[in-house]
Amino acid sequence: MTLATAQDVLQSVFGYSEFRPGQSEAVEAGLQGRDAIVLLPTGSGKSLCFQIPAIVDAQTGGGTTVVVSPLIALMQDQVSALTAHGVAAGALNSHQSDDEQKAVVAQFLQGALALLYISPERAAQPGFRRLLQRTPIARYAIDEAHCVSQWGHDFRPDYLLLRELRDVVDAPVMALTATATPVVLKEIATQLALANPLQVSTGFDRPNLSFEVLGLRKEEERLATTLAQIDAAGIRGRAKRGGPGPGRAIIYCSTRKVTERVAKSLRASGVKAGYYHAGRTQLARERAQSAFEQARTRVLVATNAFGMGIDIPDIRLIIHFQTPGSLEAYYQEAGRAGRDGEPAHCVLFFGKADLMTQRRLGQNSPSGTMMDQRREDALAEVERYATELACRHQTLVAHFTQLEDEPECGRCDVCRGTAVDTWEQSSDETEKAPTAEIPEQALLTILAGVDRLTRPVGRINLAQALRGGRAKNLSRGGLKTMPEYGQLAQFSEDEVVAGIDKLLREERLQRTGGKYPTVWLPGKPIRERTAKAGTGAANNTSNKKTGSRYGGSIARALDNYRKRTARSLGWKPYMVFQTKVMMAIQAQEPDSHAALDSISGLGPAKVDRFGDDILELVERHRSRSDD
Repeated sequence: MTLATAQDVLQSVFGYSEFRPGQSEAVEAGLQGRDAIVLLPTGSGKSLCFQIPAIVDAQTGGGTTVVVSPLIALMQDQVSALTAHGVAAGALNSHQSDDEQKAVVAQFLQGALALLYISPERAAQPGFRRLLQRTPIARYAIDEAHCVSQWGHDFRPDYLLLRELRDVVDAPVMALTATATPVVLKEIATQLALANPLQVSTGFDRPNLSFEVLGLRKEEERLATTLAQIDAAGIRGRAKRGGPGPGRAIIYCSTRKVTERVAKSLRASGVKAGYYHAGRTQLARERAQSAFEQARTRVLVATNAFGMGIDIPDIRLIIHFQTPGSLEAYYQEAGRAGRDGEPAHCVLFFGKADLMTQRRLGQNSPSGTMMDQRREDALAEVERYATELACRHQTLVAHFTQLEDEPECGRCDVCRGTAVDTWEQSSDETEKAPTAEIPEQALLTILAGVDRLTRPVGRINLAQALRGGRAKNLSRGGLKTMPEYGQLAQFSEDEVVAGIDKLLREERLQRTGGKYPTVWLPGKPIRERTAKAGTGAANNTSNKKTGSRYGGSIARALDNYRKRTARSLGWKPYMVFQTKVMMAIQAQEPDSHAALDSISGLGPAKVDRFGDDILELVERHRSRSDD
């Protein structure tokens, strides 16, 4: 089997003309029967990495690909999407009746399924393992593979048993995740007993996402800011003629009580908001999710129980109302924004109380000296991300790659010069113990250090550098190379910060940048930053000038058609066809099945099933598309 065969499947089944970055390497490893770890950002098409080899294997009699997935909703979505493309796929889960499960097992044993989705708990059952021995198995695909790692943010003990599957039927393994540090990747390889795995990674850059951190202590402040962010994103509005739709927002909370309070407050303010957490009944969760996916509610307030595997393209805003317990959790949840490639905004509310909440939640998790230390290390990384005034994108990428060479993004609050000192802003000054004053000689050291710098810096970063801190972002702006680096190590960070504040009060230092809380010497010129090409405001402007999602009568008619069709089939609208397909039809106005075949992402199975209806709609609305 060659990559050309996989390319044919990509075109003939899924309607795409070429692979995205990283997909071809992963697919080729699958075709060669090689173990692989696939690390691709959310929304980059990880599923195709194992689905295409699975289809090729099924076509050539190579057996079924068994996919281990942590959530039933995720299984059902992927099975429905594959079925819509004409692929034989099934799932076994606890939501099915006995008859439904028997039908799937019969197809599996007959070799009629290209892919079978199961949970890690079912994979551990002796009865299922006996089934594996009765039919050819092409490979195991372990989705959300970071769940196998005790260093990871979604550790699931049953994932540790997955390595035993190869003792039942020896087959290659492909492990896939969107969020994993080098330590987690190493543990994935070890825990799954992967043999010389190929590692596929395309980096963590999401150029359409902008990140912001706001230090807000009080829930009232957070609610007011949430409403302001929703309005700024235009989510409460209607789609303008010829313009993009209003999109959707997810508000993540750490606890169920806060989730319910936030949803109630938003509804009282006129926002159609649902809420989702694991304490609700299955029916209530399904209704909340369905209303959000069908855009009957455009805002969903949720705990981390919602989101894994959710494929909603037009999420324009992600707000973390409470700080999560790790950067892995934050980046995975924030990465659900902007999956359609359009600009989206990710906001993190930070306060010291959030860290205490996470510590309290951690008391309900597996304990022990090592696990407790890992949780504390994870919280320290979140705190550093929130409080250090360094490019948010750089900090996130460096966390996952351990590399320092990522350029500034030009999009986040720090790069735009709108960041504020979140540690100062979110701290309750009344709770602080009195801080001893440092001597005048130490204050002169602070002034000398600032005089060496090439640009203004935040108070916390300056204090950490003067104390000899080793944070990665201190290598930028000359903080680690100034002679004063580490000279105030005998003082605490609070004492050095208090000294900087004293110099500000005495006007021997000054604040610069308006709301941007950097410090600088009065009268010293500031070197201008050089804007990174293709980023920042210029890039956002160009994004706004690109086409619209729902402009034109053809696109609006197609959107209504896919919603009606999805309801009748029990699918989600994107499974009929995605928004980008709808807009391509709007732009090209196809008049034949052959013309529909050329539209990326539609695919022959959907052209056969929906083609006549699509062509009729295009013909009916063509004359009105330029009104």
